[in-house]
Amino acid sequence: MKSGFVAILGRPNAGKSTLLNALTGEKVAIVSAKPQTTRNRIAGVVEVPARKGVQPAAQIVFVDTPGVHKPGSHLDRRMLQEVYEALETRDLVLVLMDATRRVQLEAAAEPTEESTNDCHPERSAAESKDLQLRVPQVPILGPGSSEAPAPRHERTNWASEDEFLFGLIRKLDCPVFLLLTKIDLVPKDYLLPLIDTLTRQFKFAQIIPVSARKRDGLDLLVRKIVEVLPTGERYYPKDQYTDQPQRFMVAELIRESILVETGEEVPYASTVVIEQFEEPAPARPQKKGAAPARLPLTRIAATIYCERAGQKAILIGKGGAKLKEIGTAARRQIESFLGTRVYLELHVIVEPNWRESKSFVESLDWRNQLERLAGDQITEKPSDAEE
Repeated sequence: MKSGFVAILGRPNAGKSTLLNALTGEKVAIVSAKPQTTRNRIAGVVEVPARKGVQPAAQIVFVDTPGVHKPGSHLDRRMLQEVYEALETRDLVLVLMDATRRVQLEAAAEPTEESTNDCHPERSAAESKDLQLRVPQVPILGPGSSEAPAPRHERTNWASEDEFLFGLIRKLDCPVFLLLTKIDLVPKDYLLPLIDTLTRQFKFAQIIPVSARKRDGLDLLVRKIVEVLPTGERYYPKDQYTDQPQRFMVAELIRESILVETGEEVPYASTVVIEQFEEPAPARPQKKGAAPARLPLTRIAATIYCERAGQKAILIGKGGAKLKEIGTAARRQIESFLGTRVYLELHVIVEPNWRESKSFVESLDWRNQLERLAGDQITEKPSDAEE
């Protein structure tokens, strides 16, 4: 069979999470109309059955990344680091461009040998990694510009986030597909000029227009991905569709509810931490003829952090009305996800300027949270003498 990692890159609101959910057939990533919804790398696993004489069986691990944007806080810089880390281990990269949005690029230049999608097997792993880490420090200059690249230790100003995105992929040594998303929202004759503009910047291995909402182009996309993936073994069990633990996905569903129910700066200044996740005991066997048992109950306590007292007031609302709306919407989503009844308790705490706190931002990473939980369990385990 074939298997490999496929990184998904794009500007905010390019439709990356919607695409990931459509490909997996599960709600792996939260979705909202607000930019910067995705803050972490999220893996979605797709099993592709073999088709005799057409394609072999495959396991595709899609890695959704935060939208590429100019960092304005430590949280933004951490999100950008998530993008770099996703590019360190990948067999293919998908670049998503929203067909409804004007692309902001310098005058298009003909693709150079360096900007093609050809693989470079002669490069060592260390050289490839170094290239990837150097990309963000190289300004994307227009034709005829004589400005020298800034030193690697300096952060450059990008003319646009689109240019920065193309700067990332120009240094990759793997195939890169261009996906034009949301094609159901634009006239078909609009796509050709857009494709011409983008292919002047980079020679893509494939150009595939898609509509995740209508599933247009997804079968073709999967088939083309399988063609370029290497032969290998499964990275995840056959029935697993994401790498995220339930606690993290529950926190994301609560954050999605905040994104939907609030406006202004509140969604960007808010984050969610699960403080308690009490799974129900295994259900007892039902006696014959007995009435159907109620679904088991999962008890969850979560803290919503914001940065200012005014944001806390908005999140709580008059008489707690807004917090109740957030909790009710989140609880319904969580019950659907867990398949149980849910008792959800929410608290709001002001943590001033948490987006600029390196230690706080790092503590939000679910991988770090799992390490802490494992350490707490070891600490709480009684010794032989105590037993």
